[in-house]
Amino acid sequence: HGLTPLVLWEGDCTTRLELIGDIPRGKAIYAFERTDLELASRVLGGTVCLRGNVPASMFISGTPAEVADCCRRLIDTVGRDGGFIMDGGSGIPNEARADCVRAMFETTRSHGVYRRG
Repeated sequence: HGLTPLVLWEGDCTTRLELIGDIPRGKAIYAFERTDLELASRVLGGTVCLRGNVPASMFISGTPAEVADCCRRLIDTVGRDGGFIMDGGSGIPNEARADCVRAMFETTRSHGVYRRG
């Protein structure tokens, strides 16, 4: 009672989005490792909360500016109506550059604010 499961969908689940969306509204958080989160949002938005998915490679070999751009794009497309948790595609890798992780947090704090109209 009162628990919300967090499901990590590994690999590319694009062809399964409609099938895995057949659950009661608001009863799960879905994290996708390699699935296009913008597409997942169009198919699953309003049914489940989505989590992710800044690529691990971007944390390791990208720049803070690239991470910030990725985060803004995710917030603007996936998070615009709520139901979104910013994170790495499968968490934050141990090898992540600290400045890239910081860029994700700072961009999310400054750009990912829900304002009531």
